[in-house]
Amino acid sequence: MLPQLPQLRRDQFDNLEKHTQSGIEFVERYTKFVKERSEIEVNYAKQIRNLSKKYQPKKNSREEEDNKYTSCRAFQSTLNELNDYAGQHEVIAENLTSQIITELLRYLTELKAERKSHFHDGRKAQQHIECSWKQLETSKRRFERDCKEADRAQQYFERMDADINVTKADVEKARQQAQMRHQMAADSKSEYSNFLTKFNQEQNEHYYTLIPNIFQKLQEMEERRIERVGVSMKTYAEVDREVLPIVGKCLDGMTKAAESIEPKTDSKQVVESYKTGFEPPGDVEFEDYGPGQSMKRTVSETSLSNSRGEAKERPSGGKSKGKLWPFIKNKNKSPKQNKEPLSNRFNEFMASKPKMTCLRSLRRGLSLKLGSGPEDFSHLPPEQRRKKLQAKIDDLNKDIQKEMDQEDALTKMKGVYEKNPQMGDPASVDPRLVEIAMNIEKLQSEVQKFEGWLAEVEGRLPSKSDPPRRQSGLYETQNSNSSTVANNCAQDRESPDGSYTEEHSSETQVKVAIANTPEFDDEFDDGDEETLPTIGTCKAIYQFEGHNEGTISVTEGELLYVIEEDKGDGWTRVRRNEEEEGYVPTSYVEVFLETNAKDS
Repeated sequence: MLPQLPQLRRDQFDNLEKHTQSGIEFVERYTKFVKERSEIEVNYAKQIRNLSKKYQPKKNSREEEDNKYTSCRAFQSTLNELNDYAGQHEVIAENLTSQIITELLRYLTELKAERKSHFHDGRKAQQHIECSWKQLETSKRRFERDCKEADRAQQYFERMDADINVTKADVEKARQQAQMRHQMAADSKSEYSNFLTKFNQEQNEHYYTLIPNIFQKLQEMEERRIERVGVSMKTYAEVDREVLPIVGKCLDGMTKAAESIEPKTDSKQVVESYKTGFEPPGDVEFEDYGPGQSMKRTVSETSLSNSRGEAKERPSGGKSKGKLWPFIKNKNKSPKQNKEPLSNRFNEFMASKPKMTCLRSLRRGLSLKLGSGPEDFSHLPPEQRRKKLQAKIDDLNKDIQKEMDQEDALTKMKGVYEKNPQMGDPASVDPRLVEIAMNIEKLQSEVQKFEGWLAEVEGRLPSKSDPPRRQSGLYETQNSNSSTVANNCAQDRESPDGSYTEEHSSETQVKVAIANTPEFDDEFDDGDEETLPTIGTCKAIYQFEGHNEGTISVTEGELLYVIEEDKGDGWTRVRRNEEEEGYVPTSYVEVFLETNAKDS
């Protein structure tokens, strides 16, 4: 009996199948690793870009204005370099995807197909050899059976031939049967011999040719897989290495930006930004009030700021109410605010040339909202105003140059049309030329207007050689200017910014000085102020601390007389007694106007 077919090769096929499957899973795992790294790079680059964008200066913001400082510009350069740095991480993600992930996914598809083909050939060869083995086993069992049958038939013939009682015919029949069985056994033996020879040949080819070839192909497949993984790992490192020079340049740019910071330049920028052009105050003169001394009253910051509530007798014997001056930056601020020297407000007012016909108009002009201002920038200090005007003139000149360039281009086009009518109608250019000419004329008039303001402010700026002069000197006695200013707006005396009480002679001197100052252009006037009539009453619903000049302190529940209602600026003028009056926030009191006052 032949031995069973060896199972060694089949077992190795199973082991190889498990090993190659494990190799494929390893490639898939490595591909997933690279894919996750790519996603991390994309997310990191996105976060870096968002960070850079978050700290970019907003348009028309203070951050954008601060870009004139070297430190701010260095930070801006750092943000730009950081944005480029994020771009390199995006490049890493793109290269990982294109050079590794895509290639490995394609290679995995090919690897799986090749592995499947090799194992299919191996299983086919295994099935073939097993089929040949079964055929050999079948022919062997048939040959064995036929041999046994032939032996039994021969024995039966011999017994029949030895038996004298058996007829000759029966003996002949047994002899023929034995010969037939021997023939069948001989045929089975021949068939078995042929199958055995064939199986041996196929088995030899299977184990020495087919299976080794399949194993060799599987080995080569595995070697290519391992080599491909190694190449991918090297590419993984090279992808990072390729961006290192650019990343280094980004870092070098950040370092260069940091080294470009110049503290002294920034400090000079701050000085230029906030330089006002005001003259520093001079020495305060000694005021002698001793016996027998003529009083030469110099209005100082202290006297201006502390004069609220004082009252001096006029030459006519009447009483003059505290003079209210409108020198304040923003009337609509919270009522509780610190005192500011009146001379500072006066300096700011002197730096501009407001075209107002009365104190009411002046107060409206000085209560401009923060961030807005008149066209001539008169709300700014002289030096800042000069810079703004110069910048405006430069912008207008640029616009004029653009319009002139367009005019030249259209003029040339018109000339071409006139020479070559087939190219276009020369008359079609005329409307645009007229429009441009009007624009240029308008811009030139604007330039002249701003240049006039610029010349005005430059003429008022002090030169470096001039000695310091105290600003309050304008209030000193002016012997050469003793004329009286005409009363143009005596009824518009509303300004909660400051009250001023002075003798009649001092008031006249101050007003003459102001009237003869070119910045005012006779826009302030004086006259004997009459006591304003009472138009109603009011009750304080909140307590108000009148710290600013021109305001009056009230307590909650206090009853006061209304002498002037709110004109839209948020302040109501009230009186407590004959000598004490001022402004209170309208929202702090409940006003009860008289009927005749409402009708009027």
